[in-house]
Amino acid sequence: MRAEHSVSPSVPPSPSGGPPSTDIPPLPTGPRARIRRRPLTWFFLLAFALSWLAWTPYVLSENGLAVWHFAFPGSGGASQLLGVLPGAYLGPITSAFVVTAATDGRPGLRVWLRRMGHWRVGWRWYAAVALSVPAVLTLSSVALAGRTPAWPSTAVLLAYVPGLVVQMVTTGLAEEPGWRDFAMPRMQRRHSPVVATLTVGVLWGLWHLPLYLSDWGGWPDVSWDLPLEFVVTTVAFSFVMTWVFNRTNESLPLAMLCHTSVNNFISIAWSGMFPSLSTRDITHAFLLSSVTAALVVIISTRGRLGLPSDSASFDATPVHH
Repeated sequence: MRAEHSVSPSVPPSPSGGPPSTDIPPLPTGPRARIRRRPLTWFFLLAFALSWLAWTPYVLSENGLAVWHFAFPGSGGASQLLGVLPGAYLGPITSAFVVTAATDGRPGLRVWLRRMGHWRVGWRWYAAVALSVPAVLTLSSVALAGRTPAWPSTAVLLAYVPGLVVQMVTTGLAEEPGWRDFAMPRMQRRHSPVVATLTVGVLWGLWHLPLYLSDWGGWPDVSWDLPLEFVVTTVAFSFVMTWVFNRTNESLPLAMLCHTSVNNFISIAWSGMFPSLSTRDITHAFLLSSVTAALVVIISTRGRLGLPSDSASFDATPVHH
């Protein structure tokens, strides 16, 4: 019998019956194709660009550099709510939605939204996160102050839970669907949990930098080491966030609670409990708490950060990066 020569399916035969064509079809072009090839890169670029663009009026206003002679209405948190929150919503959550829709379509959006609605985790997790975050911050502040804290007032106790709910639907919902829900699962498919957390933690911290040119960051009384300390803190705290996210089967509400419990405790309870400490001291307390907790989870999990043992850090299937 005469031997038959097989032709690779990737090289189509010539329509005229001649030798197989060696022409390689061109890669798809256009914005959607480019996003599909590098979804993480596009997510981070869009998150930074959209937020920083939206924050520009706030930074240039009298709430910041005073280049433009107008101020956002309200005082303290009210002006920050109007000046900062729109940029936060235009950054991580919007970028995650756009890139997910472009790369994975409706099925990908369903998975993304499913993690956002993954509330059904044991109540002990909610209690542990909601109580341990202020407890650890209190212990760190006690170490800095050298004295026991004052007992929170009745007004603080009554405002604490409503404040936490507000933080969940503002800061938590604006940021975490991007950093944790979108970025971390993709990063952990290609890198170890430690490398993935370091990357997201650094970018999460750097994303806040323009706000140090506004009253959000204490402008004009901002020294160069303050934003540096903040970035180091976000990196360390990201290890805690990754551990909570992984251990709860990627529950975004638990990750949001972990994040916003810090904001809520600092904004509502901390100054009354430690009147002798300055606002700069709380940044030190947050750094001390985050580094300590990060070392505990890294050492105790041997770098797995709660990622299940049957889940490989480097997935064998192709993944958009």
